[in-house]
Amino acid sequence: MGAKKSNVDKVLEQLSSGVRKAFQEDRTIMSFPEYFALVHEQPARQLRSSAQYLVDMMDYFGREELTLPTGKVVRFRLFDAPFAGGEGRVAGQERVQEEVYRLLANFAREGRVNKLILMHGPNGSAKSSIVRSLMAGMEAYARQPEGAAYSFNWVFPSERLAASDRIGFAASERTRAMAGESYAYLPAESIDARVPCEMHDHPLFLFQQEQRLGLLSQLLPESTAPADAAAGTKHRTAISDYLRHGNLCYKCRRIYDALLASYDGDLGKVLNHVQVERFYASRRYRRGIATIEPQMSVDARIQQLTADRSLAALPKALQHTSLYEPSGALVDANRGVLEFSDLLKRPVEAFKYLLATVETANVSMDSFVLHLDMVYLASTNETYLDAFKEHPDFPSFKGRMELIKVPYVLRYASERDIYLPQVTERIVGRHVAPHAIDVAALWAVLTRMRRNDASLYPKDLHDVLESLTPIEKLWLYDRGEVPERLSAREAKELRSIIPELYRESRSYPNYEGRFGASAREVRTALLNAAHHEGHHCLSPLAVFEELRQILESKSVYEFLRQDVVHGYHDHRAFLEHTEELFTQWVDAEVRDAMGLAPESSYGELFSRYVNHASQWVKGEKVRDPTSGQLLDPDAKLLGEVESVLIGKGEKAEDFRRSVIGTIGARALENPDSPPVYTEIFRGYIQRLREDFFNKRTKELRRINEAFLRFLSGDAKGLQPKEVEHATAMLKALTERYGYCEHCARDTVAYLLKKRYAD
Repeated sequence: MGAKKSNVDKVLEQLSSGVRKAFQEDRTIMSFPEYFALVHEQPARQLRSSAQYLVDMMDYFGREELTLPTGKVVRFRLFDAPFAGGEGRVAGQERVQEEVYRLLANFAREGRVNKLILMHGPNGSAKSSIVRSLMAGMEAYARQPEGAAYSFNWVFPSERLAASDRIGFAASERTRAMAGESYAYLPAESIDARVPCEMHDHPLFLFQQEQRLGLLSQLLPESTAPADAAAGTKHRTAISDYLRHGNLCYKCRRIYDALLASYDGDLGKVLNHVQVERFYASRRYRRGIATIEPQMSVDARIQQLTADRSLAALPKALQHTSLYEPSGALVDANRGVLEFSDLLKRPVEAFKYLLATVETANVSMDSFVLHLDMVYLASTNETYLDAFKEHPDFPSFKGRMELIKVPYVLRYASERDIYLPQVTERIVGRHVAPHAIDVAALWAVLTRMRRNDASLYPKDLHDVLESLTPIEKLWLYDRGEVPERLSAREAKELRSIIPELYRESRSYPNYEGRFGASAREVRTALLNAAHHEGHHCLSPLAVFEELRQILESKSVYEFLRQDVVHGYHDHRAFLEHTEELFTQWVDAEVRDAMGLAPESSYGELFSRYVNHASQWVKGEKVRDPTSGQLLDPDAKLLGEVESVLIGKGEKAEDFRRSVIGTIGARALENPDSPPVYTEIFRGYIQRLREDFFNKRTKELRRINEAFLRFLSGDAKGLQPKEVEHATAMLKALTERYGYCEHCARDTVAYLLKKRYAD
C-alpha cells in the first residue's frame, strides 16, 4: 500500500511540476516593467487588434492551394481542426473561408472593425460550424507563444505589508531579480484584494493617451506595423483605433485616479499595483469569446460592487465611492470574437444598438461608455434575411454589414467528408457498411443541383448544357468528368467553363445550393438507419428506406416542393439513380472479390487497343512485343473492343480517330503528365468490364448463391472448391472493401435479387 501511494505521489508531483513549468514558461503572470520590456521586444505581436489577431491565427495554422474542377481555392488548415485531432472539421466551404479572411485582413489594415460579418445561407450549411472553428482556433492559438496576449489585474497588499518597506517575496529568485517593487508576484496570503478588469483592457491603457500615442509611434513608426516575422504577421496593419483612442474602463479608471492621487502623481508606484496576466481566450468561460443566442435581453449591463472585504482593501478614496463594473456578452467578448447566433430571429429593436456600436466601437451605458475591440460575427438563414430586406431600417444596417453567402456543399467528395467523422462505428454502435455514407451524400448533393442558363455561354455549347443532367453535373463539379457522349471538342470546352457554371447563380436569389437536403437532415437519416431492424450494420439498404421516408414528407421539407425542371429537383428519381449507382458499385466489388479477372486486365486491354488504333490512324505498323517484328494493327483486337464500345450508327474509323484525338487534347492540357487511360476513358473501361461479366451471368449467379449458402451456415451440398472460393471471396470483401459477414451477406442477397434473378 505504501509503495502504491508513493507511486501515486510521484505521478502527482510530476503533473504538478509540469503545470508549474508551463505556467512560468508561458509567462502567465508578469509585473508591468516585464511586460513593457516584452512590448519593446515584440511590438507587432503585442499591439495587435482583435482583427489582426484572427488574421495571424489563420496564418499560423497554415493554408494550402487546392486545384478543383470548379477552380483554384485556398483552404485554411484552421478549418481542419488540427488542434482537436480533426474533430469539428469543416468540409468544403473554401470560398467562405477566403471571404472571412479577406474581411478580417481589411479590418486589420483599416485599424478598426467597423462592420458586422453576417453569414447567410440555408439551415445546416455550416455557418455555425465555421464560427465554432474560428473560436476553437483562437483558443488553441492563445495557448501558443505566437498567440500570447495580455490584460491586467489590480493587486492590493495586506495592510501589514503595505505599511512596511518589505515587499514580502524576497525568497523568490524571480522577484529578487526585479528592480522595482511590484506586487505582481505576492503570494495569496499577502494580498487583501485582487481586482480583475472585466473588459480585459490592454495594459498600455495605463499610460495617458498622449503618452501612449507617442509610444505607439516609436514602437510602430508611421502609424503602420510592418510585417513581423516573430509575430507571424504577413500584412502591414494600421495601429488600431482601440489602442490609439481607447481608455480604461470606468472601474479601472477610478482605481487608477485614486492611486495616482494617493502617490502624489507617482506613476511608477501606481504600476506596482498592476499584475499583468496572460489572456487565454475561452468560449466556455466567455473570455474574449462569447455567443449571443436569439433572446430578448440586452447584451451588456452594469452592476455596483458590494461593500465586502475586497472593496475595503481598496484605497480609502474609493471606499466610499460607488464603483460600477460592466458585464454581459459585449464585455466578455472584448478583444476577441462576439457571435450573434441566428441574429435575425431577434426583433430588430433588440439589436439596433449595433448600428452605432459596430461603427464607432463604443457602447453607451448608464454611467459611462465602453470602448470595444472585437470582431462581430453573425449568422442567419435566407428566409429571415429576405424578410429583413423588406424592413425600413435594412439600408442602415446593410451599410454596417458584410454579407457572406454560405450555400450547401455542391461537391460530392466534400459532402462525404461531412459525415465520415460524424457517422462512425463508435458513434452509431454498429459496423458502418461500405457505401452507406456514399449513397446519402450522393443523393443530398443531387437535390441541390440547379439547371444552368445555357444562353449565358457560347452558342456551340447550348445543346450540351441543355442536355446536361443533374448526375452529369455532379461529376463535373466533383471530378471534372465530362459525359462520354460528348465529342472531344465539346468535352474540352465544357471542362473549361466548369468554374463559370459553378459561379453562375451566385447573384441569383435562388442560387445553387440554397435549396436541397441539408447535411443536418441527412445525418439524422444515417443515424436512424443504424437502428433499422433486419440489418446488423448501418446498411445502405436501410439508408434508402430512411430517404424514402423523407420523400413522403413534402409538408416538412421545402426543397421537396420545388417544380421538376428538365430532370432537376426530381428527388424521387435521384434516389432511384443513386440506388442504381450503388448496385453498380457493389456489383463491381463482389465480382472483383470473385477473382475471375484481375481489375487491371480491362485497362490493359484498352491500352493495347489504343496502341493499335494509334498506329492505324497514323498508317504505321505495330511492333510485336514478343518477336520484335513490325506487323499491321490487329484487326481482330480492334474489332472485339469496338463491338463493345461503338454505338449504333457510329463508324469504327471515326471512333478510333476520336479516341486518339481525345488523348492528344488531354496531352496538350497536361503536357507534363502522361495520359492515364483509366481516368480519361473510365466509361469505356467500365463497359469492357460489364461486357466481360454479362457474358458470364449464369456463372456469377451460381457463385453468389454458393456464397450465400456458405455465409448462412448451410454448406451442405457445396463442393470443397466452392467452399474454398467462398472463403477467399469473403476475405477479399472484408480486407479490400471493408465488409463484414453480415453486410456482405445482405449485399450479395441484394445483387441476386436486383441483377441476377432468373
